[in-house]
Amino acid sequence: MKVTIFVLLFATSAYSQFPNGRSLERPIPEMCAERTIHETSPFGQNYFYSWRENIDEEDWLGSRNICRMRCMDAVSLDTKHENEWIKEKIKNENVAEIWTSGRICDFKGCDRPDLLPKDINGWFWTAIFKKMAPTTDREANDWSSTGGLGFQQPDNRESIYGKTENCLAVLNNVYNDGIRWHDEVCTRRRHYICEDSEELLRYVRYIRPDLNIK
Repeated sequence: MKVTIFVLLFATSAYSQFPNGRSLERPIPEMCAERTIHETSPFGQNYFYSWRENIDEEDWLGSRNICRMRCMDAVSLDTKHENEWIKEKIKNENVAEIWTSGRICDFKGCDRPDLLPKDINGWFWTAIFKKMAPTTDREANDWSSTGGLGFQQPDNRESIYGKTENCLAVLNNVYNDGIRWHDEVCTRRRHYICEDSEELLRYVRYIRPDLNIK
């Protein structure tokens, strides 16, 4: 199977260490078999909504890990159809903000020419190893046109306080701009949406066929 260099870069980094010794969790077969599915979309994707459960909000890595242990991952809004469907869900259930799997490439190997400048070409959906369109292509993404300082997103505005906004959250009307994408500090805690990860499901089905995981 032919795999792009971009996919290989992030696939080999999937279990790299994050700050404070944290890393991505591997799926737990029993939890995959018993995972809660709150809704299946019209296009066949299964979703879990953290705000419907009595669980704490999480930072970006924590949200991905809770999802991954269940053979899911934080949602990747890589198509306009899915993005609009999720936004409607956020609106209807009055959710203030959620984490996605979106992140800027900020680790070893991210200095490749095609990923530079990083604030324009370095964003990707980590759950599916898919690069986003350049942030300057406003028709191909859903970045907010404003933010805390009134600038188009992503703006990395908290860098003035020594923090970096390397993760992508969807915020609901916080700056009177509707439900749109914002770059945010990854350690902030908020709700999240998990969606089935076909990669993790295939892996667990292979190692534990006795569980008959759907």
